[in-house]
Amino acid sequence: MDDEGQTNKSMSEQGVYMQYSKVALAIILIIGSSQLQAEMQAEEDFMLLYGNEEMISIATGTQKPIRLAPSVATLITARDIQASGARTLDELLETVPGLHVSKSSVRNSSVFAIRGIYTDFNAQVLLLVNGLPFNDLITGSRPPLFQLPVENIARIEVVRGPGSAVFGADAFAGVINVITKDGNDLEGGVIGGRVGSFNTQEGWVQYGGEHGGWDVAVSVEYSGSDGDRNRIINADLQTNLDAEFGTNASLAPGALATGYSNLNSSISLKRQQWSVWLNSWNLSDAGVGPGVAQALDPAGRQQVDQYTVKLDYADADLAEGWIFNSSISYRMMDQQVDYRILPPGSTVPIGADGNLFTAPGCGVPPCLVSFPDGIWGNPGGKLTDSRLEVAGIYEGWQGHRLRLAVGLDRDAYEAVETKNFGPGVIDGTVSPISGVLTDLTGTENIYVQDRSRTVRYVSFQDELRLGRDWELTAGIRYDNYSDFGSTTNPRLALVWAMDYNLTSKLLYGRAFRAPSLTEQFFENNPVNVGNPDLKPESIDMLELVFDYRPTFDLQTMLSLFAYQADDLIEFVNGTAENIRKQNGHGLELEASWTLSNATQFKANFALQYSTNDSNDFVIKDAPRRQLFVALDHTLAAAWSLYGQANWVADRARDVADSRSAIGDYTTVNLALRYRPYSQPWQFALSAKNVFDDDAREPSNGVIPDDYPLEGRAVYLQAQYKLK
Repeated sequence: MDDEGQTNKSMSEQGVYMQYSKVALAIILIIGSSQLQAEMQAEEDFMLLYGNEEMISIATGTQKPIRLAPSVATLITARDIQASGARTLDELLETVPGLHVSKSSVRNSSVFAIRGIYTDFNAQVLLLVNGLPFNDLITGSRPPLFQLPVENIARIEVVRGPGSAVFGADAFAGVINVITKDGNDLEGGVIGGRVGSFNTQEGWVQYGGEHGGWDVAVSVEYSGSDGDRNRIINADLQTNLDAEFGTNASLAPGALATGYSNLNSSISLKRQQWSVWLNSWNLSDAGVGPGVAQALDPAGRQQVDQYTVKLDYADADLAEGWIFNSSISYRMMDQQVDYRILPPGSTVPIGADGNLFTAPGCGVPPCLVSFPDGIWGNPGGKLTDSRLEVAGIYEGWQGHRLRLAVGLDRDAYEAVETKNFGPGVIDGTVSPISGVLTDLTGTENIYVQDRSRTVRYVSFQDELRLGRDWELTAGIRYDNYSDFGSTTNPRLALVWAMDYNLTSKLLYGRAFRAPSLTEQFFENNPVNVGNPDLKPESIDMLELVFDYRPTFDLQTMLSLFAYQADDLIEFVNGTAENIRKQNGHGLELEASWTLSNATQFKANFALQYSTNDSNDFVIKDAPRRQLFVALDHTLAAAWSLYGQANWVADRARDVADSRSAIGDYTTVNLALRYRPYSQPWQFALSAKNVFDDDAREPSNGVIPDDYPLEGRAVYLQAQYKLK
């Protein structure tokens, strides 16, 4: 069979699989609904067994026991966070089955790869903080170099799989909701600090209590580090340019620039039906990893100032049987950058439009221009994001729990830019070019014109009790975008409590990812330009889940999934296009076992296989196998020891990449904690990558040896509880 025939066969088999799975879902629904009249009474012993189970809201927008949630969900509690010795959100997410935290070639930002869905900007994962999206209009991802300290996190809810029926855009591969601490979580004052490797210095001050009828929580967290200077890059883009043009400008070998300074401040106020959340997240003096052009840039800096206010109102007394929730929020993000794209002494071909590497226009090619002060480009801007949602939950219809929500989002972006190359700056006829920068703000030559986007949406969901042991969640959401049209995304989830300790779930969901401002309207760029005719990316996913709890002390879960993603956006010959489809399937197995009052064991294993639908090649960079194990043991009344190991394996190169295979790695972390009972002090000593494994995340080939992760690091923490 020829390649085209094989491709068509693969596409056909995938389509048949999806259709058969949907038929199977319909058959199970019919069987379950036949028990509706006879089995509406709740099973009391079942509820007693799981009466203290953790609740989760991210799956439906309403509180639900995690065992019965119509999704594949993971909950990370404050106890988990403290025991693990984790310092950042990234470290915690690496413990979630099927989720791997990698590094992007764009400034070395974090990538949350879920079930083989892996892109540099990582816009396919929706990050919420207190239910508010933190993805932005510019790239569709989180704020640049976003990292979040953990001291003010009360819990983290993670759903793997589509979530657009509830949350709309970008809830494509998964949704992460970070919930911060309130006054009840803090119960007084806390002051703490941490010092350690790479000149890391961290501190936090927190207070929680009741004042004038208000539940008040205040938190200020600072973290700063020079970064691991032993993360050496041996060659970069400038190395290649030096070889081609006879220069000697490359700074390689040299270290990735990963230093940063971060201040995260939060105020939470709650009283009866009202709650207010104020947050500022300020990143300064942050390095840009391998450099924005994959040329080492120790002089480059990133600064982001983000301010958020969110007001919520909930009322269960406005109408009988109804619970009303409304939310209004405003977020402003100001991004300021200094990017030295290529180092001092670089020489590159310049086109007639002034851009790098474009066709020369100054006479006889090549038209080489030297930059003794380096090539600088500083694209920044201000994002504003305003949101309003009103939702009602109706419980007055027996056997149903209905949720209706309507909302309005408006995003706007105002761009600024200075640079010493490009359209409106140079034309390739003059050499050398100094480091004097030209301000292109407000001109036709800027990297993107000021833009805005308005989204109107409505969603409906019914949690339908089909019988004593059966529940169907059916939902749909319609989104209308001012710049590319509308999209509709449904979900179906059938949950069957097969026995008092065994629950099964059959899930179907469809989700979308909206094109970003970069993909639609990027211009005056030497490599990539936008396409205003882009459609949203979409995904259809089927999941079969078994939650088995043979004893009170042992919990296990097996998740099987298959998906088909369409209209994925890539840059083809420099222009963004809906060009690619991706198919994937896999499994996630997890277990939590309380061996004794003093010892808890957790483990999970994930296996996924994702391919490009057009040629059946394996998707690059995302790990196909992951294993995580952790043991938390109380040594004595005041001492506890936590250890974890994380194995990442089987990552493929791009089909056109001839480099050797990406190396597997295993990292081991330890945390020793001393917390005497009834004493205000506690101490912790933690070690990351204890065996100093040479762990690396895949690069795009310009940097040949991939991105080294941090080596062994040790941290000492002290915290004092104020009375």
